[in-house]
Amino acid sequence: MLAFHEPIAIYMEANFGDTHGKMCYDLLRFSTNPIVAIIDSTKVGKTISQVMPNIPQGNIPIVADVDAAAALGAKAIVIGMAPSGGRLPAEWFPHLDRAVEIGLSLVNGLHAKLADRYTNLKPNQWIWDVRQEPANLGVGKGRARELKNKRMLIVGTDMANGKMTAGLKVLDVALKRGIKADFLATGQIGIVLRGKGIPLDAIKLDYACGAVEQGVMELADNELIIIEGQGSLLHPGSTANLPLLRGGCPTHLLLNHKAGAETLRDFPWMKFPPLKAVAKLYEDLASSCGTLPPAKVYAIALNTSTLTEQQAIDEIKRTEDETGLPTNDPVRFDAENLVP
Repeated sequence: MLAFHEPIAIYMEANFGDTHGKMCYDLLRFSTNPIVAIIDSTKVGKTISQVMPNIPQGNIPIVADVDAAAALGAKAIVIGMAPSGGRLPAEWFPHLDRAVEIGLSLVNGLHAKLADRYTNLKPNQWIWDVRQEPANLGVGKGRARELKNKRMLIVGTDMANGKMTAGLKVLDVALKRGIKADFLATGQIGIVLRGKGIPLDAIKLDYACGAVEQGVMELADNELIIIEGQGSLLHPGSTANLPLLRGGCPTHLLLNHKAGAETLRDFPWMKFPPLKAVAKLYEDLASSCGTLPPAKVYAIALNTSTLTEQQAIDEIKRTEDETGLPTNDPVRFDAENLVP
């Protein structure tokens, strides 16, 4: 696994700046590891700020290959892209092979298991395949419903809208207020950032609720558990919400939405219902229509990254008026009113 002090470079060949770089962009925002370079031969000579002005650490250079990253002090290469389905394209392998050849370690958040490919490693060299099912999982039993703390699950209208980012921003505010809180990472990015968690989309369906429940119970002594959300009930390809709702038995739901979006990103025929209707859908499913303890959507986290600042302010106000719920963009502004 990645130690928090190890210098890293992020592999983004031909993709830095596009919408599939969630791992990269969240590492740039939240990682405690020194990031020495972005690898993308199509943008060599530029800095991060010249491609993505709103990303922190904008003076980090973009280099051509893993050798250049190693020359800048990188000890590990993180695959920063997440292609659809989490598959690793064949054209990436020569670059990863070269990284391993020159002694670099690899952080792989995709479904391919690279530890099976690279078995002859040097001392202190390692391969971290993040999306691997933990051992000794069982089926869910609804134990989290008996806890007396707050359990906040981030739910959403679509994939890749900023659920994890919103959760980490809420965690930061909660900790600053002196609340005993922790974050249950359920995806590869959160696990890399936090150094622990459950890779939900790599877990057999029978054990998914049990894995979430186990993760929540391990954090049971906290006043607030923030459960990283995945996918969306509205998305035709998403199956993650039921294990998160059943395994976590949340008491609070934070609804995430991309401001200005009218349809799902990958399904333009799928129009978003009103946010109040989406909130009710999540609430009814969370409580099994009243059988389980209730969980309410208490606030809305808006992703306003495609809007100007004034447009963002106006959209936050419009959403608050429409839903009657506290609303904010926790990245652009803050998460002060999003803590349950």
